[in-house]
Amino acid sequence: MTTVSPHRPTALASPVEVLRARLLAEVNATVHGQDLHLERYEGPSGDPGLFGPRSMTWRVHGHPAGMLTGGFAALLLQSLHPLAMAAVDAHSNFRADPAGRLNRTARFVTTTTFGSTAAAEEAIAMVRRIHPRIRGTASDGRAYRADDPELLTWVHTAEVRCFLAGYQMLAATPLTPAECDDYYADAALVAERLGAVGVPGSRAEVARYFAAVRPQLRATPAALECLRFLRGFGRGSRERAVTRLVMNGAVSLLPGWARAELGVRRPDAVRVGVDLPIARGIGRALVWVCGPSEIQRAVRRRMAGEE
Repeated sequence: MTTVSPHRPTALASPVEVLRARLLAEVNATVHGQDLHLERYEGPSGDPGLFGPRSMTWRVHGHPAGMLTGGFAALLLQSLHPLAMAAVDAHSNFRADPAGRLNRTARFVTTTTFGSTAAAEEAIAMVRRIHPRIRGTASDGRAYRADDPELLTWVHTAEVRCFLAGYQMLAATPLTPAECDDYYADAALVAERLGAVGVPGSRAEVARYFAAVRPQLRATPAALECLRFLRGFGRGSRERAVTRLVMNGAVSLLPGWARAELGVRRPDAVRVGVDLPIARGIGRALVWVCGPSEIQRAVRRRMAGEE
């Protein structure tokens, strides 16, 4: 998920430029926070990071609208694993500080995608230091821990499946089937370094993975609360209204069985004829608002050998 550049309108800026700058500031504050930590992206000269500029990971994770909509969908899909949701419910402060949780997640994805090799490895190491502290017992009596390799595989696979679905729905040029396989193979690197095992590396492997894990998935009361919370997310009425529309698009990215588990019963005609066109319109507006990413400009300087 890339961070957008905090452009400021000049005294002679047009009303459109002023509007864009205002909306951009809201996006930055909500999704990314204020500190871009550009030092993670500016050097060393020529360092491609974990993936490099020609990777499908750079392409997918560089689309702000696809990542935002796909990110909401990922949270919903991840919530259907009772142990994963139990860990979030007991150990996350997403209710008290939802923007902070969003900022931290965006920072991790951005750093591991576009950061220098050292910055990406440090972000992964930090998560690995935190995970052993996150453990407990779910309401069904089963123990969970955040560093469980199988749970890490679930969280990763649900996430990248939704990131890719968001890109495919909102990007001007979707990936080809072969490029989708390349994306899954690329993205598995971070999951494996976090400790995941058996990470799917292609569309076929992802499909087989979901077929195998599906009997374990269900909507717990905590998952349904998460759905209600996300639908009402926002610091003001305008932000909440936009979030609700984005959420409708995010729900459309989910497999039908996941929508059924969550009790979301929007008719296909509404999803296809209303939700998706609105999501695409918001996506185009978000791409326009974000413009060139300040982080991506820093990465290009790094790759061009400019310090």
